[in-house]
Amino acid sequence: MKNLLPIYLLAMMMISCKASSQIITSKEEAKQKGVYSYSDTDKETSLNNTGGGSSSKKKNKKNKKSEPVAKKSNKASENEIVLDNTEYDYTTTLNPGNYLQNQIVFNALEYNGVKYKTGGTTRDGMDCSGLVFTTFKIFDISLPRSSHEQAKVGNTIKLSEVKTGDLLFFKNNPRRNVINHVGLVVSTDNGDIQFIHSTLSLGVVISSMSEDYYKRTFVQANRVIK
Repeated sequence: MKNLLPIYLLAMMMISCKASSQIITSKEEAKQKGVYSYSDTDKETSLNNTGGGSSSKKKNKKNKKSEPVAKKSNKASENEIVLDNTEYDYTTTLNPGNYLQNQIVFNALEYNGVKYKTGGTTRDGMDCSGLVFTTFKIFDISLPRSSHEQAKVGNTIKLSEVKTGDLLFFKNNPRRNVINHVGLVVSTDNGDIQFIHSTLSLGVVISSMSEDYYKRTFVQANRVIK
């Protein structure tokens, strides 16, 4: 019996070593030993960790807001300009026989809403004479830079005779008895004379000669284009 004891102890040690050699402590070790299986659970975990997966893409696509689609407005007739701003909303009938006057009016209206800037002649800002100077310059018509000098160009006409494209001049500085403001006529519908000009407080806007202020400060009307 005593002779079998060493053999028994040796056998127990061999069994213990074999069991310990089968313990796996990591996924990498399991892969190396060929006992690791890539399950569906692992696949889902991997996708969640990497932020991938078709379900995630579909969800993002579903949550994406659709872009607004601009609706087309009704096109104005051939001889009309539609003015649309917070202060005025007019439909202006143009002179069917004078292409140049009509084009000057069209181009002047492009500056509607530009802020006021003393000496300015661009979309960054312009004063009243700058608006008229810039608009006529587009068609190679050179006018003086100041409203006082612009009033000397063309023929003086009665207010009742004005047409689109004519110029209106005003004196709105009580301390100086000189012309210091100018506007371009854009409409004479139903006897209501409307003109575009640049004002100190509002920038480029459209006003009406029916307003008391402009009736009081009006001086003369000029026709530059015959």
